[in-house]
Amino acid sequence: MTTIITLPALGLVNALGHDTASIAQALFCGDTAGMVCEDGWLPQRAARVGRARVADLPALPASLSHYDSRNNRLLFAALAQIEDEVRSAIERFGAHRVGVVLGTSTSGIYEGEAAIAHYTTHGALTPGFHYGRQELGDCARFVADALALTGPAYTVSTACTSSAKAMVSAQQLIRAGLCDAVIAGGVDTLCRLTINGFSALEATTADLCNPMSANRRGINIGEGAALFLVSRKPADIALLGAGESSDAHHISSPEPNGKGAEAAIRQALAAAGAAPDDISYLNLHGTATPKNDEMESRAVARLFPKGVPCSSTKPLTGHTLGAAGATELAFCWLALSHHNVDRRLPPHVWDGCADPTLPELNLVRTGDTIDRHPRRIMLSSSFAFGGSNCCLAIGDAP
Repeated sequence: MTTIITLPALGLVNALGHDTASIAQALFCGDTAGMVCEDGWLPQRAARVGRARVADLPALPASLSHYDSRNNRLLFAALAQIEDEVRSAIERFGAHRVGVVLGTSTSGIYEGEAAIAHYTTHGALTPGFHYGRQELGDCARFVADALALTGPAYTVSTACTSSAKAMVSAQQLIRAGLCDAVIAGGVDTLCRLTINGFSALEATTADLCNPMSANRRGINIGEGAALFLVSRKPADIALLGAGESSDAHHISSPEPNGKGAEAAIRQALAAAGAAPDDISYLNLHGTATPKNDEMESRAVARLFPKGVPCSSTKPLTGHTLGAAGATELAFCWLALSHHNVDRRLPPHVWDGCADPTLPELNLVRTGDTIDRHPRRIMLSSSFAFGGSNCCLAIGDAP
């Protein structure tokens, strides 16, 4: 019998709010207040970014000061929200049976940028700076050390699918018998490297991103952390399945017809034992770049010929890159949870100007609610540079 993988707890920080309650309230209203224009990221012009909406990130304990970075402080804020459930899992299973798998693409690069700027001016790096904070594995080591865990702890970095693939890894660790619980998710931080990199690709816009619109011009970069406790212990919401594929098409451009995206979604449906008509909601990758929205809309139209309620939530948070997969899965979790007594779905915020060259999708409007399926199942898709595709299925636990 297949082990049921559950998601009993969630910690969340991003441009919508500082915890699950505040984020749920803003999410279902389509609140874009966290998407702000800021100078200093790009030369000679402002950038619209999704800045984490938290007044003060918690300082790390002195014993963990060598991990200090904005990335790890975002993680620490999310971890604090699920600490009781995590401590309970450690007590129940043992520190050696609890793992950590995280996705990131920035790690401590923000601090590295500041250190290099200090070196340019003063001939020395920032006092106390250590290159290890920039290592991609730093965030997983930080969480493991913070909780004195001795189970598997590692980081996945596959660009925008990183934290979605971290969730798949957590599922596999439990099903393989290597762990009984895993802290899984992702984190990424605003930094000049990524904002300038995407700008150089002409993939960003200073306007609010506008997914699936004829007027879409590109993405906004965001930051945030999403941490799930993944467990074999019974809970109301389960990770029902996952699908992964690789286009092998181009380093930065997706396969135009969305074949790889479709393959990942079909795998997730099969793993969840679900048909397209069983799906209550699909969270789109929806970057608002011309090529992504083109291929994704084609794949979704083929898979769901009768339509499926769907939305891109990137106008609410920005594209949180390595944290995006877990963050958007978290929005599905919130829709299924006690935070959503009115059964609302995350709305698709855009200008309403449909692109006539794209297949028409059933985009969620503010106030739309979950259909009363016998069993609620939702999908969250993530697509990354290099043709890395991942789709996660989440729903009411069997």
